[in-house]
Amino acid sequence: MKNYKLIEYDNASSRVKEIYDDTKKTLGVPFVLNWFKCQGNNPTLLSGNWAKLKSTLCEGEVPNIIKQLIIYKVSSERNCTYCAEAHRLFANMLGKDLSNDDNFLVTENLDSDQVPHSYKVAVEVVSEAALKNGDISQIHFDKLLSAGFNSEEIQELFAQADLVNMLNTIANVSGIKVDAEIVELSLTY
Repeated sequence: MKNYKLIEYDNASSRVKEIYDDTKKTLGVPFVLNWFKCQGNNPTLLSGNWAKLKSTLCEGEVPNIIKQLIIYKVSSERNCTYCAEAHRLFANMLGKDLSNDDNFLVTENLDSDQVPHSYKVAVEVVSEAALKNGDISQIHFDKLLSAGFNSEEIQELFAQADLVNMLNTIANVSGIKVDAEIVELSLTY
């Protein structure tokens, strides 16, 4: 059941089309994700949510694969099918650089020696923060510092806990389904 109407590119206002174009360019996909389309009738909301997603997920010093893995793990544990599937795909695409094995899927092999220790620590600590409403202690910060992250990177990592809450809420409340294009891409990963 879709609770929000999906605004397709051809039916979008010029302001929304600009945002859609930026999402495609930034994410490196040739289509507009349903997560954006379900906000296309509200340009102000779409603009703000895209700005937050773009600056938190797509920019910064922390490798994007870590961010994708955090969102995948939290979304999976919360049963947010849309976000889990989309971020599984993005993480696995980025994870191809970790292994020479063409069949390697980072989302299924997070404990592998091919995944850097720092990635594992970040996914563990930040996922816990997202799932436990930020219930963290100095021990969590120390784990991230010991894994090699500096204070700015730690801020960036914990911002993913906030971001995944927004992503999951919008996806679940809107009732969007996984994009056909994501399903097609996932068959290759």
